[in-house]
Amino acid sequence: MFEDLSNKLEEIVKGIRGADRITEENINEAMREVKRALLEADVNFKVVKDFTAKIKEKALGKEVIAGVNPGQMFIKIVNDELTAILGGAARKIILQQNKTNAILMAGLQGSGKTTHAAKLALHFRKTGHTPLLAACDIHRPAAIDQLETLGKSLNIPVYSERGASAQTIAKNALAQAERNGNSIVIVDTAGRLQIDEEMMNELKQVKEIVNPAEVFFVADAMTGQEAVNVAKEFHNQVNCTGIILSKMDGDARGGAALSIFSVTGVPVCYIGVGEKPDALELFYPERLASRILGMGDIVSLVEKAQQAVDIESASELEKKFRKNRFTLQDFLEQLRQIQKMGSIKDLLGMLPGMGKQLSQINVDPKQFKHIEAIILSMTMKERLNPDVINGSRRMRIAKGSGRNVQEVNKLLKQFDDMKTMMKQMGKFGKGGAKFGAMQNQMKKFGI
Repeated sequence: MFEDLSNKLEEIVKGIRGADRITEENINEAMREVKRALLEADVNFKVVKDFTAKIKEKALGKEVIAGVNPGQMFIKIVNDELTAILGGAARKIILQQNKTNAILMAGLQGSGKTTHAAKLALHFRKTGHTPLLAACDIHRPAAIDQLETLGKSLNIPVYSERGASAQTIAKNALAQAERNGNSIVIVDTAGRLQIDEEMMNELKQVKEIVNPAEVFFVADAMTGQEAVNVAKEFHNQVNCTGIILSKMDGDARGGAALSIFSVTGVPVCYIGVGEKPDALELFYPERLASRILGMGDIVSLVEKAQQAVDIESASELEKKFRKNRFTLQDFLEQLRQIQKMGSIKDLLGMLPGMGKQLSQINVDPKQFKHIEAIILSMTMKERLNPDVINGSRRMRIAKGSGRNVQEVNKLLKQFDDMKTMMKQMGKFGKGGAKFGAMQNQMKKFGI
């Protein structure tokens, strides 16, 4: 989402880094470029104006440390201000113990409200809660069916009543949650293509009935400043406590994410990063600011790895690496764990210095499925010992996977090169020649 903005900010920082010191002249030029970059990213004009004014004030004021590299100082100032306009610190959701907590979902039709109600329920279940979903969107055709389908797929109960009012459903859902000991009831409400009085009145009445601990407004990040304006109106009407930004994995310019807190005063709590039920992440302003500036987000990358990787199997795999006993079956298992972590391009974006290079990287997720299909078409004997795969076996594997023989040959060659690289890493010492040999093997994989 922030690739263009990241690239432009990187160029601006380069200009400051090449200067001997920060002066009014070079900071004015940098601020003009920053302002242009942010406006092109669809950031609110007032937010841009305040943001650049604060950076200039700090860059030229007493907070500049003598002797510090101008580029480093400028990056720190920009990073601090980006974090501030994104909300400062991450907001923790605190729910009361030993009672049913209601969470009210609000937003326009098409923003992903119903989907994110289910995502939120899954998220809270992972943290030890017992959620119940309440289908109070009685106006959109098939909205109740959609929530019931999502609940069934996630094994999360859904309370619904056909023909009843939203207010009645909300009241009865809360009563059922209390009877069954559900710690959370997530209330999905009706949205419209535009804000109207009827929708707001119904929403206010439902809110009064369930007395929610949280009121989350779901904003479509792809709609830019319009999402910010709508969020402000909803907040004025029902006092939202948090925002969920959906479709943050899309190609929007990022203006909504960078403006919404400053304009509404409501913190972003979660971001939707895909269509899958588990594609919901807690929002950390400082981590996003770091990624926008091309400094990566190693903390989030490690957290994703911890969620996807089994520690015991990772330890066993390390032993196989050391003994050069890595097999195609091991490779298949690792491939599946990597896919659990999300988009490869997103993962690369979390590495420092990868910002500009991402535009040159085109990782087709289908390629992983093709590799998986080829390996699954092999017998276990072939996966554990690829050396037995002769010409006739290659043809059989190609037919079974729906790929061609050339792709099978390519995979086997890459796997052989990988094992060679592991062998070099096992022999790696202080000798320059060994290190050079390892580098040559890594270059074959574009590393």
